[in-house]
Amino acid sequence: MSRVLLIEDDPSVREGVEIGLRRRGHEVRAAATGESGLVALAEFRPDLLLLDLMLPGMNGVQVCRQVREHSQLPIIMLTARGDDFDVVIGLEAGADDYIVKPARPEVIEARIRAVLRRLDDSPGRPAIEVYGELTIDRVGLTVTKAGRRLALAPSELKLLLYLSAAPEQVFSRQQLLEHVWEHSFSADARLVDACVARLRGKIEGEVGSPRYVQTLRGFGYRFGPL
Repeated sequence: MSRVLLIEDDPSVREGVEIGLRRRGHEVRAAATGESGLVALAEFRPDLLLLDLMLPGMNGVQVCRQVREHSQLPIIMLTARGDDFDVVIGLEAGADDYIVKPARPEVIEARIRAVLRRLDDSPGRPAIEVYGELTIDRVGLTVTKAGRRLALAPSELKLLLYLSAAPEQVFSRQQLLEHVWEHSFSADARLVDACVARLRGKIEGEVGSPRYVQTLRGFGYRFGPL
């Protein structure tokens, strides 16, 4: 099982989530503040960060941004209902997924598994594919642009691998949610849009005129390249 760092300021929520994860075999380290969480991150070296959005002092968005400056560690944000605006900011900061509190232990476990799971749904495709300056290694799970390796968060890599497995095919947001994030709740479409925006910022020359990940208004997204 995975090593999970939980940063949550509410003692009852923190204890409940920690117990639920331990019962499912995870090794867990918990912290009550963003500052102490960053210290624990360096010491514990987790496989995944479970991060509360609303923290005292350094909030979850700030923690997420700081982690993303030097790491592509999978990040799932915990949020209370009604925090829609902050959720979008958190996703734009680099979170891979989010969970609305209170959440059942099996829901948290499913989201963790989905984020950590390797994407391998394109058997028979070449191990390495080249699209202009973009090179995708499906075995090594790496992406380079003009010879420079790109640091892609897990959700960004999964999205790119899924779209590029079927060039020119249009996928709706709902389809992407189900296959990349393994969700079925249509309101989570913002996960897709935020991830597309982050991915474009890394692989496209001009974000305003995307060559690889293209939008078809009213339908969804497809992989070019043009």
